[in-house]
Amino acid sequence: MAEDKFPGWHGTTIIGVRKGGRVVVAGDGQVSLGQTVIKGTARKVRRLSPGGRDVVAGFAGSTADAFTLLERLEKKLEAAPGQLARACVELAKDWRMDKYLRNLEAMLIVTDGADLYVITGAGDVLEPEHDIAAIGSGGNYALAAARALIDSDLDAETIARRAMAIAAEICVYTNGNLTVESIAK
Repeated sequence: MAEDKFPGWHGTTIIGVRKGGRVVVAGDGQVSLGQTVIKGTARKVRRLSPGGRDVVAGFAGSTADAFTLLERLEKKLEAAPGQLARACVELAKDWRMDKYLRNLEAMLIVTDGADLYVITGAGDVLEPEHDIAAIGSGGNYALAAARALIDSDLDAETIARRAMAIAAEICVYTNGNLTVESIAK
């Protein structure tokens, strides 16, 4: 590994589904180091309560980088209570402009039950179309599965769980050990 870059610890697939006045964020439990599964029961979805207002966040990418970003997001939310969009934009600006943060390799899905955003290191704060957001190596599989299910009679949690099950069957970096958090408007 002398000439190769250390592959880093990576967390993988997260999905957010908004339906019926609720947002559900689900994440698998797999953490990989390169092509090796290091842990299968990681918690990549967290409930934050800065200023007494609940926010659910999920991350994919480098685990240490994601925790750094979650700490920063929590500080932004404490500075702007109840203003998730503002906190996300401020985090994205810092992430893009700060010399240290610019090198962080992770993505976040965040929600307060009303709004749902994807935050990237490129400075993006995206509101997903079709009330579904997905990130990570299995994100596109989970997104496609959830899009196929969104117009059914299934609730947000069932859609998220089924979409993650499909992603886990297809993506080798995604497993079926889920952490699921739900939040209402």
